[in-house]
Amino acid sequence: MGTRASEHATPRRGVRVADPTGVLPRRAPADLAVVGGRLLTGLVEVTCDLDALDRPGPWAVVLPFDGPPVCARFEDARPARPWPGRRWRGPGAGEWVSSLDRARFCAGVSSIRESIAAGDVYQVNLCRVLSAPLPADADVAALGAALASGNPAPYSAVVRLPSVGVHVASASPERFLWRDGALVESRPIKGTAARPDGFLPKDRAENVMIVDLVRNDLGRVCEFGSVTVPALCAPEPHPGLVHLVSTVRGRLRPGVGWAELLAATFPPGSVTGAPKLAALDVIARLEPAPRGVYCGAVGWADGDRGDLNVAIRTFWVDGDRLCLGTGGAITWDSTPEGEWAETELKARRLLAVASP
Repeated sequence: MGTRASEHATPRRGVRVADPTGVLPRRAPADLAVVGGRLLTGLVEVTCDLDALDRPGPWAVVLPFDGPPVCARFEDARPARPWPGRRWRGPGAGEWVSSLDRARFCAGVSSIRESIAAGDVYQVNLCRVLSAPLPADADVAALGAALASGNPAPYSAVVRLPSVGVHVASASPERFLWRDGALVESRPIKGTAARPDGFLPKDRAENVMIVDLVRNDLGRVCEFGSVTVPALCAPEPHPGLVHLVSTVRGRLRPGVGWAELLAATFPPGSVTGAPKLAALDVIARLEPAPRGVYCGAVGWADGDRGDLNVAIRTFWVDGDRLCLGTGGAITWDSTPEGEWAETELKARRLLAVASP
């Protein structure tokens, strides 16, 4: 990700929107965002320059795993309210296809285990992208409302920017970066089970590996000795499954802004692997489709405050298709069939919401 890109992506200034819900017939939906429990309307500008986030907002932020950042500053912010528009109508349940079928995904797991045995990596997050035809009148704001009801999540977000072609509805359970002045926090998730008593030894092992990686990432921009782990491998229930969640906190060094913080930590360690750069090389070799927004980050910023999720359990629009990513961490103790089953578990409830 180009953390210091200077080019602007189709700036729009002084935009005034008469229909912020986009429900009137034959009218293009307006730019809006629902982030941090607030509805943002009245788009002022869009930029890919992360230094801009240090200016007052409110900003809606979309950081794709693949592609340039999108930072959208809005004029108005108010508490989010129930969706007043049409109900979500998505693709048919049988229309979804996967970038990796079962055989190729399982082969990828075996390949990663060979890389671990060779000492090249300790853990790699292997993902696949599901996609289906996007109905002509589909609106991610309606999908976001359906997710809020059918799969509520603590770091949910909707960003709808028709002006620059960004349409995202996230039901993420994971915090990437929270910031309040110099204080920063990350809450990496690693370890997934259908029930609280279903965790395996590998779940804790993969969580601890990523906590070490996150500590190292934050240590690059935090004051010496300030990075702590107040919670390690805490079970946390979410719709349809349970995760192990850890908390890592630190205090930024003077002069560190959003661009420096993101340069040190992005992409999130929980969706890459360890060591991060070696894991990214394996991901590029094994995953045939770009991740897009999936495994990036979505959220808000306002000067030296903000909260960004890890963009998992996240839908996005790519051309005329609706996309959803699913994946998991591969360690030496992983089995191909077990990892495939975990990707199915993570996607099942979301697909039921998107294709009712």
